[in-house]
Amino acid sequence: MNNLREPIASLVATPAAGSAEAFAHYLKNTASRIDVKTEAHALQGGARVGISRPHESAHLHVAGEAAYIDDLPELEGTLHCALGLSPVANGRLTALALESVRAMPEVVDVITAADIPGANDCGSIIHDDPILCDGEIRYVGQPLFAVIARSRDAARRAAALAKSVATITEAPPVLTPQQAHALGQYVMPSMHLERSTSEGGARAAIARAPHRLKSTLDVGGQEQFYLEGQISYAIPKEDGAVHIHCSTQHPSEMQHLVAHALGVASHAVHVECRRMGGGFGGKESQSALFACVAAVAATRLRRPVKLRLDRDDDFMITGRRHCFWYEYEVGYDDEGRILGAEITMVSRAGHSADLSAPVMTRALCHFDNAYWLPDVSMHGHMGKTNTQSNTAFRGFGGPQGAIAIENIMETIARNLGRDALDVRRVNFYGTDGNNVTPYEQTVVDNVIHDLVAELEASSDYRARREAVNAFNAQSPVLKRGLSLTPLKFGISFNVAHFNQAGALVHIYTDGSILVNHGGTEMGQGLNTKVAQVVAHELGVAFERVRVTATDTTKVANTSATAASTGADLNGKAAQDAARQLRERLAACAAEMHGGDAGDVRFANDQVHVNGKAVDFPELVRNAYLRRVQLWSDGFYATPGLHWDGKTMKGRPFFYFAYGAAVSEVVVDTLTGEFKLLRADVLHDVGKSLNPAVDVGQVEGAFIQGMGWLTTEELVWHPQSGKLTTHAPSTYKIPTANDCPPVFNVRLFEGQNHEDSIHRSKAVGEPPLLLPFSVFFAIRDAVASVAPAGGECSNPPLRAPATPEAILRAVQALQAQAA
Repeated sequence: MNNLREPIASLVATPAAGSAEAFAHYLKNTASRIDVKTEAHALQGGARVGISRPHESAHLHVAGEAAYIDDLPELEGTLHCALGLSPVANGRLTALALESVRAMPEVVDVITAADIPGANDCGSIIHDDPILCDGEIRYVGQPLFAVIARSRDAARRAAALAKSVATITEAPPVLTPQQAHALGQYVMPSMHLERSTSEGGARAAIARAPHRLKSTLDVGGQEQFYLEGQISYAIPKEDGAVHIHCSTQHPSEMQHLVAHALGVASHAVHVECRRMGGGFGGKESQSALFACVAAVAATRLRRPVKLRLDRDDDFMITGRRHCFWYEYEVGYDDEGRILGAEITMVSRAGHSADLSAPVMTRALCHFDNAYWLPDVSMHGHMGKTNTQSNTAFRGFGGPQGAIAIENIMETIARNLGRDALDVRRVNFYGTDGNNVTPYEQTVVDNVIHDLVAELEASSDYRARREAVNAFNAQSPVLKRGLSLTPLKFGISFNVAHFNQAGALVHIYTDGSILVNHGGTEMGQGLNTKVAQVVAHELGVAFERVRVTATDTTKVANTSATAASTGADLNGKAAQDAARQLRERLAACAAEMHGGDAGDVRFANDQVHVNGKAVDFPELVRNAYLRRVQLWSDGFYATPGLHWDGKTMKGRPFFYFAYGAAVSEVVVDTLTGEFKLLRADVLHDVGKSLNPAVDVGQVEGAFIQGMGWLTTEELVWHPQSGKLTTHAPSTYKIPTANDCPPVFNVRLFEGQNHEDSIHRSKAVGEPPLLLPFSVFFAIRDAVASVAPAGGECSNPPLRAPATPEAILRAVQALQAQAA
């Protein structure tokens, strides 16, 4: 990341970081988008949460001083590792002639599966994912061996010989979810989730319905494209231990998997991560292979070993968002109300299970999105293919589940000649019986009616709908489209025991505070929010609090920073630790100055006790002299969660987050190109811990989700099985030019129904569903090339809606109309 330092620093002219001028500059640039509460205003009540603060590392990011793993000084004798990759997608590795690899300049060692002292496996749930190939070739890009050399370039040159040194018996690859489904080839047992409220269930309800719809949908995957690629730096320690700096969202899992690969106990493995240059789910489980290889090499050679992938190898080795193929049938009435639905979802899991099962679970649990489905039958299959093993990605199956029902809503509306918003509204969850999900969780915090009504009014949806129709009536080539889509997203890990977190808070005798928690900072502002929570609890200035690197030697057995639970879990754990310290200090203050400890108040860097105001550092020094413990651990476990994986019933989510977006696009029907003209977003984050950070998360999720649905296309060669879109030249992520010229993002006023951290709601994953509105606005524009209403006005548009996909949909409608 060093190469980015000077350009960014030279382009961004800001006042001195941490100064009052810097904060004023920051607020000036965010006030136009959000209603910010200033630091000065908040200090009057001693509050540290609910205010807009810059990211705790923002000044370091801008100056290029934020240290990522590749920025850490390399120890003397550091070696570099590269991986030799399979050139074929399916077959058997019968021989590896590695003599020529070992003879390459600067090569120190070559490691194969036989050299791994412990388990040759990095599977996160089941043991089906070899670190290095053990004979079975599973996909193009599978690591066959590891080269360790004195320089990174030398290691890469030697690893590139994989094509010539590997003897492989090839077999035809299975590449698509449809192929895998036809073969009955799955990585995990299939899932079924059903709910019947009438006789005969979903099938009977569909048969009885006045109208029926039967169709398919194809939605592609998405590369995480984190700015910092996969990297691990392993340093051998005494007595067989190893210290690993790893860019990972799940340090504890890396600790366990490395320990298994080395054949040692977990206490011999120390994993540390100060920050990541992005993760988006791609570093939840899939950083394991690189951590394991680096650790095996380091302990084998007793030398530090760094393994840093370049972008091409990262694409070729790691998995991404699961693509989904759907087959569905729905019955509905004259108003568009769904009476029965059956859907089959098939994901491209890749060559191993990885996290495909929990991804599919969440997809099934989000098919309902914001809608009451009285009779529904869902089936989930995880197709085993000769491709990279797909994994977590922001939303974790939720977007793939919800987009199917939104496509159904749009199609029903067009079939009936009604506005899609009206069809959506008649299907919304209610409050009397029609507020129970198919998995039997009652929706008790539903704000979707009020939220959508507010957005409909603020975005001027109805008038713009008329304007779009008028424009399309007189424009034969350029067509406009408009769509408003809602979301309901469940917050918690699908597996109940993952919903726990720990934290350590230390107060030093000068009044400064050090916090360590089990979450990882990947740019999302988690450390900023946790620091705000601790500062708020102790009534001190934010600047007194410092959050350190995530470290398995400090907080053990942590959960991944995923499922949008980072602030919920770790904020609560840190708050618990800070509360214990506050109570000890309050007791000390009451003992020294009189009064009741329960009446002691902490605010504005002072402690108010028995009519006196004592500076916080002074009280801390006196507490130390009185031998009061000035550090504490904290713990939190989300209450009330339960889930039966066999019946697919329970309460998997602590609460739901809601949101809605209106998007307007223009499509060129001659080229298939589109442009997003305007987006209006209203998103529910409860009582925001940091509005500026939350708005940034919503904006980022919107653009990232828009990329998934419009430009980011993954293509595998149909014969060789090679991923052909494995570099920025062929894989197109959104750029600044793709942001709409009018982008209105607001946070919905309210608070969490549940006792979350300061009644806030998670903001990481839910807003990724907001750009559904972009995809369906494109579909709306394409539909205008055919006569309004009826089945012939439904474009067969797949996602991503690339220009080619849009043009094919336009031509299909024109052919139907002709």
